[in-house]
This record gives sequence, structure tokens and C-alpha cells, in this order.
Amino acid sequence: MKEKRKREQTVFREYFELLVETAIYVFFVITFIAQSFLIPTSSMEDTLLVGDHLFVNKFIYADTYFSWEKKVLPVKDIDRKDIVVFRFPEDPRKDFVKRVIGKAGERLTIRDKHVFINEKPLIEKYVYHKDPNIYTKDNTFIMDYVKRDNYEISYIPKGYFFVMGDNRDNSYDSRYWGPLKRSYIKGRPWIVYWSYKAEKGQYLVKGAGNQIKNMINSLLHIFTKTRWKRTLKLVR
Repeated sequence: MKEKRKREQTVFREYFELLVETAIYVFFVITFIAQSFLIPTSSMEDTLLVGDHLFVNKFIYADTYFSWEKKVLPVKDIDRKDIVVFRFPEDPRKDFVKRVIGKAGERLTIRDKHVFINEKPLIEKYVYHKDPNIYTKDNTFIMDYVKRDNYEISYIPKGYFFVMGDNRDNSYDSRYWGPLKRSYIKGRPWIVYWSYKAEKGQYLVKGAGNQIKNMINSLLHIFTKTRWKRTLKLVR
């Protein structure tokens, strides 16, 4: 009887240790290496679509203290045209995803939807314009529309980046809330591990009931609404 109880205690301890080790590993990975991220809006179309489920590389922009670290570790500096996931400055509890367009010390100008960096035009093959209209101060009093199509920042501060969505006519980005602080950037989207053709606004509806409803709906239509061609697609 004592030996049976001892064996049960040993098995329980082994399972408990395994669970603790697994929890520590998962916590470490989520905190420092990678996390899952869902695209809830169309601001990055057609690069990223609503319903894309991504793995985000959180290690790639890790701080380094010695020059040799970048030669042996898979880390890099944040560069122009990198897609980044970051804490939203107006509500740090939320994560946003945009593309880096301007870097510290640069002058960024938008003229009739075209971006210029230090007066040189920026080639942007990834940009998607849905609205053919161009708004200026002469034809509208709505400043949000003017900022969307015609904007200028004379100097991006040190430690900041100017980020914008690829769906340029439908993106709430640095044109409206200013440059993004470097410390807010969490990582870079790496790969689409699953893409689901969701209804417009489906992932923006709050509440536990709606989340459960969305989950059940996704399971029921997993084969018919999965975008199979986007599975394991690298994000660029």
C-alpha cells in the first residue's frame, strides 16, 4: 500500500514538474521570442488581410550592446519598409501593425498621396489606394482627409519612426497620432500560420459572447473559409 502511494506521488510529481517546465517555456517564448497576432482590420491590405493569424518575431529587434552580437545573433535594426507590430500609443493595451516609412532625422512629405523622404520620392509597390479622390485644404474642411493625402513632418525625432498602413486610404497611423516611439515596437510579423475569410468587422466586436460565437462560426466553416494559399506565407 505504501509503495503504491509512493509511486502515485512520484507520478504526480513528475507530471507537476512537466507542467511547470512547460508553462515556464511557453511564458519565455511568448515574452521574449514569439507571439500570435490576429489581423482585425483592413489597414494593411493587400499585404495582410483581415483574418490572417500571424507569428510575430519578438527577438529580431532585440537591443544589443556589442557590435559582434549582430553578426552571431538573428537580430537587426529597424529599417524602412519593415512591417512592425507595436503597442498603440493612444492605448498601449492594444497592438497595431503598420509599415515603417520614415526614420529619425528625416523630413517626410505626402503630396497627393505620394510619399517623399527628404524631397525624394519613395517607391512603394505595396501601397493600395481604394479612394481615387485626393483631398487638399482647398477642397475640404475635414482635416483627417487632408492629412491622409497631403501631410508634412519637417523632422522625425530621435528614437521615433513614422509608420503607415499599406491600405493608405483606410489606415489610422502616424499621419493622425504622430511618430511611433522605438520602445513601443514589439516585433516583426514572420509568417501567416492560418488565414480565415472573416466577415467585415467580425474581430472588432467585443464581449465574451461574441468571441465564443466567432470561434464556433470559424470552426463550422474552417474548410470553406480558410484561405489555403496564404497558409505558411512569409510576411514581407
